[in-house]
Amino acid sequence: MGQVVLETPRLILREMTRRDLDFIASMMAHPDVNRFYERQFTRADSAIWLERQLERYRRDGRGLWLAVERETGNPVGQIGLAFQEVEGERHPEIGWLLDRAYWGRGYATEAGAATRDAAFNQWGYDHVISLIRPVNVKSQRVALRLGMTESRRVQFHGYEHGVFELANPLRAARTRQVSPP
Repeated sequence: MGQVVLETPRLILREMTRRDLDFIASMMAHPDVNRFYERQFTRADSAIWLERQLERYRRDGRGLWLAVERETGNPVGQIGLAFQEVEGERHPEIGWLLDRAYWGRGYATEAGAATRDAAFNQWGYDHVISLIRPVNVKSQRVALRLGMTESRRVQFHGYEHGVFELANPLRAARTRQVSPP
């Protein structure tokens, strides 16, 4: 089992390992799950995806983590914090991708909120983003529930994406306190 990063009331978020490939390949092959990606994922594509997360853990200390139900031990998807380059700048992005069987249970919001809170309170980031295609209304709703607002549209991996953003309220409050009236 990979290292536990965060826990929520219903989920454990842990680093993925190569032993998670079967679940990832099955999830990523589902046409509803990867509908907003550029192609249908094969097992080989999923293996590359997994290796990218393992590299992110080594390089950045963060990435997408496997979300596992506490009660059953079943993996439900991938949720985490991965750095993305947007218009020449690196941003911490909260991302979520759930297995189709687990949609509609609030897991993306629950784990996304835990990731947001850790990004601000534990890791000290001044903001977080989520990159979401305009047609992905369900993910936009998750971002809004996390307190994000769409700040602009950008081209990302060949598609238009909304940049949903949230500033760290702790840093904003400190800035306001030290600013002259």
